[in-house]
Amino acid sequence: MELQIARNPDPGSSLPFLMRVPLDEGVLVFRTKGTWPRTSALYCHPVPPDEWPGDAEVVERVALRACRRRGAAIDVIADRGREQRSQVVFTRARGREMVFWQSPRTRKQARPDVRVPTARAAGVSGLEIVVDAHERYPYTFADQQVSTVRRGLRCGDYAVVDDTGAVLAAATPAEIRRWARARGIEVSDRGRVSGEVVQAFKDAHPAPG
Repeated sequence: MELQIARNPDPGSSLPFLMRVPLDEGVLVFRTKGTWPRTSALYCHPVPPDEWPGDAEVVERVALRACRRRGAAIDVIADRGREQRSQVVFTRARGREMVFWQSPRTRKQARPDVRVPTARAAGVSGLEIVVDAHERYPYTFADQQVSTVRRGLRCGDYAVVDDTGAVLAAATPAEIRRWARARGIEVSDRGRVSGEVVQAFKDAHPAPG
C-alpha cells in the first residue's frame, strides 16, 4: 500500500500535483500544491479517480503503514523514519466541501498548544469584543472576562476598539488572501473575500477553547 504523488498533466491548473490515496473502500484522487505538508497545510481539490492518468508521471511514492478514515479525516501513516504522520481533513464552508492535507507540524502552527488565560489583564476592565453582525455562529468567549457586542465590521469577524475608537480587527483580507494563495486557493486581488474562503480560514484557525 502506498501514497502516490504525480505531476498534474493539466497545464492550466494552479495545483501542480495529483495525490492518490488508497482506502479500503476505494481510491481517492486530489489535485494539490505540494508533495507533503512540510511547512503549511496543503489545499486539496477532490477529482474523480479516473483523472489519475494511466501514464502518470509519479514523482513520489510513500509506503504506508496505515491509511484509514477517522471521523472527518483520513489518517495517512508513512512507513519511514521521518515525516510519518499526516491527515487529509474534510471540512465544509457555505455548503461546499473543502479538503486540506496537514501534518502534526502544520496543525500545531494553525492551533498552537497553549492555554488561553482567563484572568483579566492588569489595568484592563470592561473589555468589549465586537462581533461582526453577519457572523452566523459567533464564539462566546465564555471562559474570558469580557463582554461582546454585535456590530457590522468592514473586515474580520471579531475586533476590539481602542481608546481612539479605532477598530482593531483580528484578520485582514490581505492576510486571508496570503493564507489562501499559499494553499492554492484562488482569490481575487480586490474586493470582498468570498465567504467560502473566509470560512476555510476560520476552520484552519479554530478559536481556542
